[in-house]
Amino acid sequence: MSVAATSSTSSSLALSGLASGLNWTSIINDMVAAESAPETTMETQNTKLQTEKSAYQTIGTDLTTLNTDVTNLTNASLFQSVTASSSDSSVASATAASGTALGSYTFKATQLATNSSWQGVTAKANTLSSTSDVSGVTLGSAGVTTPVTAGTFTVNGQTITVATSDTLQSVFDKINTATGGAVTASYDPTTDEISLNSSSHIVLGSDTDTSNFLQVAQLYSNGTGSVTSANALGGINLDNTMSSANLATPISDGGSGQGEFKINGVAINYDASTDTINDVLQNINSSAAGVTATYDAANHQFQLTNTSTGAVGISMQDVTGNFLAATGLSAGTLTQGNNLEYSLNGGGTLTSQSNTVDATSAGVAGLSITATGTGSSTIAVASDTTTIASAITTFVNDYNAAQTYISSQTASTTASDGTVTPGTLTGDMDVEGIATKLRELTNAAPSGQSGGIQTINDIGITSDGSDNLLTLDSSTLNSALTNNLSAVTQLFTNSTNGLGTTLGSYLTNVTGSSGILSSQETSFTNQSTALATSISNLQAQVSANETNLQNEFVDMETAINTINTNKQYLSDYFSQSSTTTAAPTPANNNSSSSSSSSSSSSSG
Repeated sequence: MSVAATSSTSSSLALSGLASGLNWTSIINDMVAAESAPETTMETQNTKLQTEKSAYQTIGTDLTTLNTDVTNLTNASLFQSVTASSSDSSVASATAASGTALGSYTFKATQLATNSSWQGVTAKANTLSSTSDVSGVTLGSAGVTTPVTAGTFTVNGQTITVATSDTLQSVFDKINTATGGAVTASYDPTTDEISLNSSSHIVLGSDTDTSNFLQVAQLYSNGTGSVTSANALGGINLDNTMSSANLATPISDGGSGQGEFKINGVAINYDASTDTINDVLQNINSSAAGVTATYDAANHQFQLTNTSTGAVGISMQDVTGNFLAATGLSAGTLTQGNNLEYSLNGGGTLTSQSNTVDATSAGVAGLSITATGTGSSTIAVASDTTTIASAITTFVNDYNAAQTYISSQTASTTASDGTVTPGTLTGDMDVEGIATKLRELTNAAPSGQSGGIQTINDIGITSDGSDNLLTLDSSTLNSALTNNLSAVTQLFTNSTNGLGTTLGSYLTNVTGSSGILSSQETSFTNQSTALATSISNLQAQVSANETNLQNEFVDMETAINTINTNKQYLSDYFSQSSTTTAAPTPANNNSSSSSSSSSSSSSG
């Protein structure tokens, strides 16, 4: 028998019953199933543990939320919440901090506080040209505030196409050519203006224009044959570097790139070769100088405005370079701001640099009034019962949410056929004990209460006794908060036996790291881990046993196959031997004997 044949035969023996005729694969599967049966039970147990743990975690989350509500209700400042309202919002608005004395205050403003501002003198820009010859002035380099864009514009219905490389004179020539000589253009260096002239009405622009030339040149149709720029065209370019901003007095940084000036004592640095004027304005505004810097393009003036109100000035100084002088700021003038002038409850006139006055200036602790105009207004400070009621309502809602969930997990359900299905935590005395304790603590009557408020029933929170849920009557609650706030405060905040105190203490213990919820969750985790280990061990044992059984049956198949092979070999051997040495037939036997005798005689 060849090696290849042996290997092929051995491999095929893994097929169940090939040699024996016995379906031992089915036998192994049945044995594995029987041995694995406990795994299903353990997995069911593990799933139940995970479900119970999840339920406990949800209860923990609900009770933690409830504890937050309770903590809020133990804070006396909640019950000291107040609101402030103004009888005339055009005169004043007001806010009040917790604990502000209740009452009405008459506020009268005779003068509002305003900001001081510093108006720079006109910052002169270079004209487009010092002469009427503008053949060397290109559109792209002309000293205008807004750069000219390439494209087309229209004069008397004729399209003129310009590029930024065109000179101003070439544009004049294109206007004249396009209009057949009807319109002529010129530049006056004295006024720094462009003029268009014609013997007839000049019409400028169309909806299809793509260049802003006419707008930059400030040329607009006026119904006549003579149109002149509305203002001088040379402008300050805030986005070019300061050295090329087109100011008549160039900005210098002292030649070192370390220019500096101070506003209200705060240093502002700049580099004239790399920074733009806009860069410097932004640096001023983001600094601690306390001013807002702006540029009035119509009047070519820079301005500084204090960010705070009041009769305070603005100081400035060029340190290195001439930024303040070149922009006209240092030669400007101050417009002094005003202080707020007001009175409270008919008292004497008071002043404030700010339009908002507080206890420091008004003398009423916790009260802040902002003047919005001159005149009189009554400021009313009252208890903020809305905020308090909201906190109590939130507590009731979250209490009911916690109790509802506990009930859903501990209750059993009965089907129409009478089958009873227990809840996830049915029979869990710890959870049922939590629900009972919450009800007891919430409905308790703290000692020492007065004013007709003894329990939560007296503020409109009741239970019908059929379940653990609470019902809130908002009308009764609001009445208690309005008429007996101190007693309601005591009901929740008493540090010895207030509902907030006792309930909060209990919830903190239950939800804490050593509380019943945490302990049970840890127990669930440990049990689940142990089951997972048992399942893993069982799976390994079953797998090993299955392998052993398979090997044993394969060995059996091999042995049977060997026996069958040997049996066939012997059968074939004896069958062949019988054919070649079989006893002669009677006739043949006689012939054979005669031959043998003859042979013997011959030999003799």
